[in-house]
Order: sequence, then structure tokens, then C-alpha cells
Amino acid sequence: MLEHHLNCAQSLVSTYCEDFGLDRNQGLKVAMGFGGGMARTGKTCGAVTGAYIILGLSQRVNENNPRESIERTYRLIHDFNRQFLTLHGSLLCKMLLKYDLSSPEQLAEAQEKRIFTITCPGLVGDAAKILETILATY
Repeated sequence: MLEHHLNCAQSLVSTYCEDFGLDRNQGLKVAMGFGGGMARTGKTCGAVTGAYIILGLSQRVNENNPRESIERTYRLIHDFNRQFLTLHGSLLCKMLLKYDLSSPEQLAEAQEKRIFTITCPGLVGDAAKILETILATY
């Protein structure tokens, strides 16, 4: 099944594609590079960046003042970050998984220990819960 081969950003984004008029295949492409903390660099968690994508999609662009739309989206993202940090203490994949996925040895160890199937679904689930709360509020 395809869902077992998606990265965290793709898992989150694909759930919301229909809600925001985005073709699922396009959503998967948009989120493709964000897994493993931005292409396995250990930076911002894919579940987090996936939420950022959805928060951006949820906003209307004010054609007369696009900056207003950007600032509103930033406020939503800051709210998301605050809540995710409260739950997990970090936004960084490397810190959340406790593995540096840019290292072939640590990536192999994380795969061997099934970190992606044990830890990542909880991070995606928490990101989705926070996202739902924010989307319902704004």
C-alpha cells in the first residue's frame, strides 16, 4: 500500500488535499522533499513542514495586500510551532528521532530499529491534531 511508503510530510498533506482543492498526486509531489527533516538533513520535521503546507493552503491570498495573507499564515505557523514544541520539545527531525538521517550508518540503524514506523506516526498524528484545532479556530 502506498501509505506505507510516504514520508511524514506526504502523509499529512495527502490527508488534506481534497479539503483544499489540491489533487492528491500534486500534494504528494509538493511534499516529497520534506521527509527526514528536509530530505533527510535532520532539519524541520516532515510532519511540521506538512502542516505548514496545509496552513498555507488554508489561507486566501489578499490580492490587494498579499503581505497581510503572509503575516496571517506566519501567525498560524507560530501557533502550530508553540503547540508542537509543548508536546515534543523540538521541531527538528534529528532531535525528535534521536538519529542523524544524513549519516548512512544512523539512517540504517533507524531503519533497522523501525523508528519510522514506531515514532513517526505519532508525530504525524500530533501534527494533524494541532492542525485540526488551528483550522477550526481560524
